[in-house]
Amino acid sequence: MSVQKGCCDLEHKIDRKTPPPLQAQNKPLTNKLAKQSEHDHKHENEHQEQTETAAHDHSHGEINYWPAIVSFILLVSGLLLEHVLYFDFFTKSVKIAWYIAAYIPVGLPVIKEAVEAIGKGGLFTEFFLMSIATIGAFAIGEYAEGVAVMLFYTVGELFQMNAVQKAKGNITALLDIRAKEAHLKRNGKLISVHPESVKVGETIQVKVGEKVPLDGRLISKKASVNTAAISGESKPETIRRGEQVLAGSINLEQVIELTTTKLFEDSSVSKILHLVQDAASRKAKTELLMRRLARVYTPIVFFLAVAVCFLPYFFVENYDFQDWLYRALVFLVISCPCALVISIPLGYFGGLGAASKNGILFKGANFMDVLTRVNTLVMDKTGTLTKGSFTIQTIQPSAPFSESELMQYLLSIEQNSTHPIAKAIMNYPNNFSLWQAHQIEEIAGKGLKGTINNKTVLAGNGRLLSNASVNYPSEIDTITESIVLVAIDGQFAGYVVIADEIKSDAKEIVRKLQSMDIHELIMLSGDKDSITQKVAKQIGIHSAEGGLLPEDKLNRVEAIKQNKEKVVAFIGDGINDAPVLAASDIGVAMGAMGSDVAIETADMVIQTDQPSKFYTGWKISKATRQIIWQNIALAFGVKAIVLTLGAMGMASLWQAVFADVGVALLAILNAVRLQKMNWNRE
Repeated sequence: MSVQKGCCDLEHKIDRKTPPPLQAQNKPLTNKLAKQSEHDHKHENEHQEQTETAAHDHSHGEINYWPAIVSFILLVSGLLLEHVLYFDFFTKSVKIAWYIAAYIPVGLPVIKEAVEAIGKGGLFTEFFLMSIATIGAFAIGEYAEGVAVMLFYTVGELFQMNAVQKAKGNITALLDIRAKEAHLKRNGKLISVHPESVKVGETIQVKVGEKVPLDGRLISKKASVNTAAISGESKPETIRRGEQVLAGSINLEQVIELTTTKLFEDSSVSKILHLVQDAASRKAKTELLMRRLARVYTPIVFFLAVAVCFLPYFFVENYDFQDWLYRALVFLVISCPCALVISIPLGYFGGLGAASKNGILFKGANFMDVLTRVNTLVMDKTGTLTKGSFTIQTIQPSAPFSESELMQYLLSIEQNSTHPIAKAIMNYPNNFSLWQAHQIEEIAGKGLKGTINNKTVLAGNGRLLSNASVNYPSEIDTITESIVLVAIDGQFAGYVVIADEIKSDAKEIVRKLQSMDIHELIMLSGDKDSITQKVAKQIGIHSAEGGLLPEDKLNRVEAIKQNKEKVVAFIGDGINDAPVLAASDIGVAMGAMGSDVAIETADMVIQTDQPSKFYTGWKISKATRQIIWQNIALAFGVKAIVLTLGAMGMASLWQAVFADVGVALLAILNAVRLQKMNWNRE
């Protein structure tokens, strides 16, 4: 005989109602993810017998309130006939039949579940406890109380199912943001197809108000899109030609076209769905502990109830079997650990939903627990704290040249280059026309040389100008950022500083980390050490190191982890960050522009690419943990009090059922609060 947990298996309801997983991506998992998947699969197999027996999935389709309504009407009318109206026809036999009729709508399904569970080897389920308690109440003549116990138990179940549906609202919303149609340009025609049939590299058109069906790069000059469903950011985002547009975004202003960069199943929205759906199956230590406790707790309280009923016979004078049986029934009703095992998975699921609503994806509830214990944070620079794209920082013309003249010559020659620095220069806003450049020569490692307006133009580094005997101020060589010097007909015309732009919230995350009890904040980068140190100083990070290879970053993190007191989080975005993400206690990837390998390796994905969301994720995780422990303390405290009162004969079945259902409802309401909180406030 296997021991089943005596509670409503809310987690099973959640798993049943969660949409089926998306098509698995044929990409290699890291050892870290593979081990986690193996552990989860093993755990699911271990739990399968329990869920099969306790699988009373009342949550298929719409919630049916009618059995509870009918039972309630019959119960109330029976109490009125018995205690207020005193009609003659309401004899004992009529009364028994009346309360049996009130009992059947809510009691029969539970008794059926209990019988099925026993047939599969599971005796100690909540169905068995409720059935014994209510049938026992009928046996000793407490008909109304027997109906009330089952009715309020059913009402509690209805509240639980309703809470599950609300907790799952964010995942359902994510399903809704996947477009069902794509306007595809193929063979010179515009056709409407399902996004699954669109290939990478094809051109699609998105009309005003429509959802972008697939990830792609913008062909149109610019677009204004709403990314709230993906990132949680309500402010419209302006996308310019060549920039990435994420699936699930809503086009706001004009018809746009884009070239697809990913298949439908690989799009950002599909990945979000896959991650959130998978997260529900990964259990936190608290949840696993309470599940094991429930499996032991339920049979213990059952045998204690038997002891309450029969042991007093040997020690109490004037032993009254009916009185002690009633006490045992009270003991059984209050002993059901529903509130405990309901509130914990619902609490974590609410936390996961709140996080996804704010653009943060945890790959399991266990990682929420780890995040609350992080005391050391290591961060990559490029793409994590900086935008990972070059922009013009400074334009410094040299007399007699003006800024517009300098930039007109520079843009005219750089328009012929595909170098990332050239692309950054070409983003310079201008209202002048570009000149035609002739005899262009690209000098490896130095820059460009060409003829514009019959003048020789040089654009490159200091070595390019020195080789051409062009003098320029020596202090320019001390500038750490990438710099483009310009000479026109042998005369120094000025320079442009190109740098990776720091993200707007990079300083904010450093400030907020102080409230997280982060004892150590470190920046590791593959960029030049001089640039790394400058960015670190601007942001406020005191420990930084640049010029590192991927294996160097890994060695630094593993050295930090030698101190067992340190719980290390690493935030990164590139393929080169994957080893460190896997090695850290919790790896955090930038999801919008980060590499697929980094996203798959990480335990937490920040879909908005905002490093400050790490702090938001920590707040949600901390609040989730607090709410869960509040529920545990509430459930244990109330149950201990009422169990004691019941054994002493000072509590009735009415009080027991109100205490049990009341605690469960309070726990549910407390857990649902996570969905209502505003996480963007300080």
